[in-house]
Amino acid sequence: MKALVQIQNSTLALRRPEEGKRQPAKDDRVAVRAFESLERRVIAALETYSNVHRGTGHHSLVTTELYERARDIVLDTLGLDKARYIVIFCTPRQAETFTAQLKPADYEMISTREIGLPLGLRAIAAKKRALPKGTPFQTGGSVVKSVTPDSVIWADAPQRYEAGTPSVINAITFAIALRIRGEIGTDCFRPLGGAESSAAEILRQDELEGCSGAELLSELRQQLVGRDLHVPTSDGEQPFLNLDNAASTPTFVPVWNVVSKIWRQSEKVQVEIVNEVKKVLADFLGASLKQYETIFASNTTEALNIASRFIHNEYGDDSECVIVNSLLEHNSNELPWRYMRGASLVRLSVDDEGFVNIDELEGLLRRYNREGNCGRKRIRVVAISGASNVLGTFNDIKTIGRIAHKYDARLLVDGAQVVAHHSVNMDESGIDYLALSGHKVYAPFGSGALVVKRSLVCIGCPELDKIRASGEENIVGIAALGKAITLLQRVGMDAIRESERSLVRRLLKGLSGIRGIEIFGIGDPDSRRICQKGGVVSFIFRCLPHNLVAKELSEQGGIGVRNGCFCAHLLVRHLLNVGAAGALAANAGFILLPRLTRLFLPGLVRVSLGLENDDNDVDRLIGVLEKISGARVSFINRLLAFNRNGSPFIPSTGVQGKMEEYLKTRVQKVFSLHPA
Repeated sequence: MKALVQIQNSTLALRRPEEGKRQPAKDDRVAVRAFESLERRVIAALETYSNVHRGTGHHSLVTTELYERARDIVLDTLGLDKARYIVIFCTPRQAETFTAQLKPADYEMISTREIGLPLGLRAIAAKKRALPKGTPFQTGGSVVKSVTPDSVIWADAPQRYEAGTPSVINAITFAIALRIRGEIGTDCFRPLGGAESSAAEILRQDELEGCSGAELLSELRQQLVGRDLHVPTSDGEQPFLNLDNAASTPTFVPVWNVVSKIWRQSEKVQVEIVNEVKKVLADFLGASLKQYETIFASNTTEALNIASRFIHNEYGDDSECVIVNSLLEHNSNELPWRYMRGASLVRLSVDDEGFVNIDELEGLLRRYNREGNCGRKRIRVVAISGASNVLGTFNDIKTIGRIAHKYDARLLVDGAQVVAHHSVNMDESGIDYLALSGHKVYAPFGSGALVVKRSLVCIGCPELDKIRASGEENIVGIAALGKAITLLQRVGMDAIRESERSLVRRLLKGLSGIRGIEIFGIGDPDSRRICQKGGVVSFIFRCLPHNLVAKELSEQGGIGVRNGCFCAHLLVRHLLNVGAAGALAANAGFILLPRLTRLFLPGLVRVSLGLENDDNDVDRLIGVLEKISGARVSFINRLLAFNRNGSPFIPSTGVQGKMEEYLKTRVQKVFSLHPA
């Protein structure tokens, strides 16, 4: 509980009046009370923050329940029937695009701006019967059930309209604030007199100011929000262990303290924060302010959709523009190009360890752009992931950039999985566009960014102003992103890489000694290419379905991981040799028996390490996996595992009831205004 005490002391210190200053006026006292209530509950949500919807551990269950409960609170606030309406959380720009497809009588909307919180969120309560059909207004992660090279099965509402990892904490904060307003009063969230600080002070100063390098990394591990929070398992209560950082990262006390300060600041300071964070990102990414523009978005998916809009506007519907990506890509760097009008998509192959074929790339560029062997078609953009979210491999971005520019193409990098793990220099690597998410860099407050060369911002001023204003309304997310980046800089990317590499070697060595495990990608801890691998390791048990492995890790060890396809369906199906017939059967299943089909789908188990993890975490994981490997497995589950499928035959255990009680307790702590 050390970290929680530090959080409470720090946030209370922000409110302590200085000697000789006047005591707060009545309106300020109301605001202090509102902010204190809000903070206690948001801290409780952050203690269990994990990936929403798709994770398997205790904390993913809690976060998912909190997020879905937030929708209900919005409907209650608006007095709408849950049977007829559904809530979609959007950025301001997404909300404008979405509601343009609805009749005014078919929806109601409330914004975080209306209640005085700079969260950049809209809650749209839409009639279920009025929801638009066809391709979602924004494509990428989360909006699909299944993707093949030639087809897409879209997700059901509301996920269909919330592309990428949504602004989960901001939505939960929104719902908490709505309940507090209902009790205290509608004008309870307002800037507090005497609380103003400069943007530089907010971002640069913290209680760890004198620490850097390995020392700071060690301190941050102690200041993880929710550290040592115990969860029920089959072996009694154990500290929860998050090994799902590739999906979404938790946060640290210094980042949270910035958030709690920002709520209290004047609009003037909030504007300063936006400009200061742009400077932080420019320095961190080697992207000079003179040459590059930073456009804030909700996540990597929205940033990539903005980039696709720029590229489409530049080349037009009839330009015969070709985009090159690879089999490694997350759906967020696949679907925007697939659905870009007037463009075609070519995918690079990958080798068994998860690296793209550089020679193949150069051959394509030569054929299209120099020799003219493909008619009027020209490769305009190479859109590649900085690191694979399935195999953890780092692409050689500098070489790819050099080759792309040699043949008059541009380089776009999906940086979601790389910026928190490996140094990036946009100018030196020839990166023209880079997209990133705060929730992958320990700032899960709904902000990301597209960093793009100014000459490539191809859009009219009115629309560009709307895009900028939409992203910059989420001051909380921008400030958290800026603070998290400053901490990464102070730790140093070399120190982070060395720590991660050591943990990966330890993990691979431990996995190699467990019977029945098959590792995908680099599996040899002594491989010469291990330096090109981040902290992501994916595997399967040959005799146990992937969803049962994840369940056992949670119930036996209190360990949260991911299983399935990780929004990288093309790569996972390639790794598991799922052919066209299997993909067709899955698509048919999603139409006829969607719930059962989801359980049967082939998939992997993924472990992804973060700053908070150490040798003890790896050893604990290996110990639980060794126990799982020796367990008895039914014939049907062995058969399903042999075919790399998941299983609907999930045995019930006594731990599930305790997990449900844990879930209820945590939800009550966040949303009850008068907890028992």
